[in-house]
Amino acid sequence: MPLRIVFMGTAELACASLKALLKSPDFEIPGVVTQPDRPGGRGLKLQPSPVKTIAAGAGLPVWQPGRASHPDFLAQLAAVRPDVLVVAAYGQILPQSMLDLPRFGGVNVHASLLPKYRGAAPIQWAILNGEAETGVTIMKMAAGLDTGDILSRQSVPIFPEDNSATLRERLAVLGAELLVPTILGYTSGGITPQPQDESAASYAPKITREDGRLDWTRPARTLWNQVRAFTPWPGAFTSLPENSARRRLKICRAAVEEHRSGPPGEILQADKTGLVVACGQGALRIHELQLEGGRKMTVAELLAGHSLQPGTKIG
Repeated sequence: MPLRIVFMGTAELACASLKALLKSPDFEIPGVVTQPDRPGGRGLKLQPSPVKTIAAGAGLPVWQPGRASHPDFLAQLAAVRPDVLVVAAYGQILPQSMLDLPRFGGVNVHASLLPKYRGAAPIQWAILNGEAETGVTIMKMAAGLDTGDILSRQSVPIFPEDNSATLRERLAVLGAELLVPTILGYTSGGITPQPQDESAASYAPKITREDGRLDWTRPARTLWNQVRAFTPWPGAFTSLPENSARRRLKICRAAVEEHRSGPPGEILQADKTGLVVACGQGALRIHELQLEGGRKMTVAELLAGHSLQPGTKIG
């Protein structure tokens, strides 16, 4: 008899996992839980989550409680008699009372090699800290923040060309590939949950818009990691002098030049090959950027409409 799985997810990262469960004959999905629709896009109309879009397209019931721990929703969840809760990028911490409802508890797909990078933004923090690798952990859920016993893990390299979007796509696929055999192994007794090493735990707190601000006194490699980690959101940004004001400039793609130097924040070179800005150590060559209110563009396109000369200070 197929296992009854209630899937809980919201963000794009969760979509591949839901699709993997839908394809497997070993599972029955009586419903999907996702966050309430949020305002977005032009006109701030209510937008469904990526997971809701997939679930609705598959004809599955979709539940969107404002608070998953509300007694009314817990009663609704208990009524469908799930064997397992599968959670991926849902966006709320679940109470123990919910995790106790299914026969096998909850299973979570987390985008880091736990116990490293527990929390809301593991992908961004792994890039920001210059990690050479990250991965996916599937764990048995506990009431704490990503503290549950590990069921499976797999690592992937972080490439120099990765940003948080490209890395998220690879981790989403990896998580989906791990999920089905992990659930089957765990529920059949073939996988023994392994406790996390608390001494090795680290945290990945939620990212804010201000985290994207570039401090040119820091090393170029640190700023390069910041650009990669915060693309596409919230974006790594600085400001350009424009008349008597300053205009926000988002940096979308850049490279490190270790052997260039100058006063931090000073433009060292501005031509079609790139915009080179001095940092506290080395320099950053900017290849693609976006002025506030505009579209992404190359440096050559920016220079066609803005006169930026070596010696100009930005930031």
